This record gives sequence, C-alpha cells and structure tokens, in this order.
Amino acid sequence: LECTDHGSQDYFYKKKKNKKPNNKRVSPAANEGVETKEDVKMEKSEETAFPPAFSASEIKNKQRRHFMFMKYKQEKSKLKLMLKKKKKKERAALGDKAPPKEIPKTIENQRVYDETTVDPEDEEIAFDEATDEFSAYFNGLTNPKVLITTSDRPRGRTVRFCEQLATVVPDAHVYYRRGLALKKVIPQCVARNFTYLMVINEDRKVPNGLVLCHLPDGPTAHFKISSVRLRKEMKRRGKDPTLHSPEVILNNFTTRLGHSIGRMFAALFPQDPQFVGRQVATFHNQRDFVFFRFHRYIFKNEKKVGIQELGPRFTLKLRSLQKGTFDSKFGEYEWVLKRHEMDACRRKFQL
Repeated sequence: LECTDHGSQDYFYKKKKNKKPNNKRVSPAANEGVETKEDVKMEKSEETAFPPAFSASEIKNKQRRHFMFMKYKQEKSKLKLMLKKKKKKERAALGDKAPPKEIPKTIENQRVYDETTVDPEDEEIAFDEATDEFSAYFNGLTNPKVLITTSDRPRGRTVRFCEQLATVVPDAHVYYRRGLALKKVIPQCVARNFTYLMVINEDRKVPNGLVLCHLPDGPTAHFKISSVRLRKEMKRRGKDPTLHSPEVILNNFTTRLGHSIGRMFAALFPQDPQFVGRQVATFHNQRDFVFFRFHRYIFKNEKKVGIQELGPRFTLKLRSLQKGTFDSKFGEYEWVLKRHEMDACRRKFQL
C-alpha cells in the first residue's frame, strides 16, 4: 500500500530519525565541566526521591505515627545515656579536678516564693498548732474514729476501694448511705463519737471525689481523686496489711494551707505508731498533687532497706477548704481553687 499523505510520511520519517542512536564519541576531556541532559535528569530524580523533612505529627496513620514517635524517644534516650556515660568517664579521669555537678532546673526548685510559707520555729505557728481543732489528737487526749461512706448506689469498684481504705486507717468503719443526705449523717456520726467523716464519690463507676469532714466542728476539705489502683491491680504487692497502727510521713506541705491539710491527714491516724508492724502511710505533695502510698519495710542490714507496697494507691487534688462541717449552700470557704487564676503560673503552688 502506498501512503498518499505526505504529512504522515514526514511523521514516520522523523520518528525513525529520532530513534537512531548517536554513535559519535566525545573525548572525556571535552565533557569536563559540562553537564549533560542525563546528569540533570539524575539530579532531579534524586531530589524528588527523598521527601522533605517533616515531624511525626504530620503522619496521618495513628499506629505509624505512634511507632515513629516511640522510635524517636528511644533514640533520644540512647543518645542521652551515651552522653551521661561519657561525662562520667571524664569526671573519673579528672578525679578531684573535675568541675562541680550542675544542678538541673526543675519546676520545684524554680518555685515562686510564697509569703505564707511556714517556719517551724515561728511562735505564731506553734500557738496555732496548740489551739487548733487537731491539737487534742497530737496531745494524746483523743483517739481518731473514722466513718467511711459512699455516694448513693455505689458500684463494686468504689465499694472495694472503701473496704481497702478501712484496712489502712485504724478504727475505720464502712457504712452505706442508703439515700441519706450528709446533713442528716453528720449529727448521727457526732452522736456515735466519730471524729471524721470520709465520703467517696464516684462518676461512671470510678471513684472521682473525696469529702473529708472533721467532726464535730470542721473543717471540711474536698478533693478530686484520680489514678486509683486497688490491690489486685498492683504488681508485686505484699500481703494484706496487719492491724498495727502505721507510721505517717508528710512531705512538702510548706504553706499555711498545706500545713493545715497535712495536720488534717495526720489526725486520721493514732499518734502512737506500732513499729512492730513496720507499716508506713505516706502523703507526698508535689506540685499541689498529694500522692498516697502504703508500704511495709524491713531492714536487711545496716545500709539496705527492703520496701514492699501494700496498696491501695491514689492521687488527691485539693478543690476547696470549708470552715465548719459540710454545708453546700451556706458554708463559709477558707480557700477555693480558681483554675484560670491560680494555675496561670506553673511555678506557683498553693500547698
């Protein structure tokens, strides 16, 4: 068949002409300093092969994003450990000529000074301690007796938490509310010589609040509870606690408000601990969060001590402190947490 269209003949001719290989040889000296088309194409492909730098937060896949973040954390911790070992070797090599260790900056040691910080040797503080509501407990005139109750219709987790608290606090008794208002419960507690009323509130089957009311004249503190761990949920826990009165440790309650809260916690326990039981209840305040731990200890030798956690454990955050017994309508509050005002500065603490 003959092609009658001359334009198509030119097209086929050009196409065949383009396919012919270029067999011309060029000396390598002539190519020096000259970029060919192939080199430019290679450079462009290399540039497009590697994605630009991005953070793990830009990854849309949740599992992949979490994996990349954990990998980044592991590499960072390895690098930190290597630098630490290197500094340790340098200090060992220098010996006495080594420079002093740097004190790391933390939120605690950068804390804003509070005017209400308590000085233990202050005469005014000593007078207040001798005349406040808790002085009878520390003088040995009164023994604490605690009633533990719950909100209406408590679930199983809250009930178990109350029962385990009763094994930590000596002479504590668990009663159920049965729909009674706290204003009716308080006179009955006073008539039966209870010195404390402890109410555990719950939300969505989880304990979320604690009302601690000192009887008969107050004060009343309201706390938020979080991170509750019961004994069955704890790994390597010890056997159940014995009936011995535990020792009490209070840490970092430095302001006037923190001092009164610390005395409130201490008055829950008898002031004559039985050291035979080797049990310790600790209230540790850090950044206005009060961490509760219950341990048993044993002296292995003159230098080593073994510690075994018994449980339960939980964290408290103070919401308010009220004068007198619980009164939600007409109560007079000494202190109320105002989050947007008081939590504006991260280095200022109330307790």
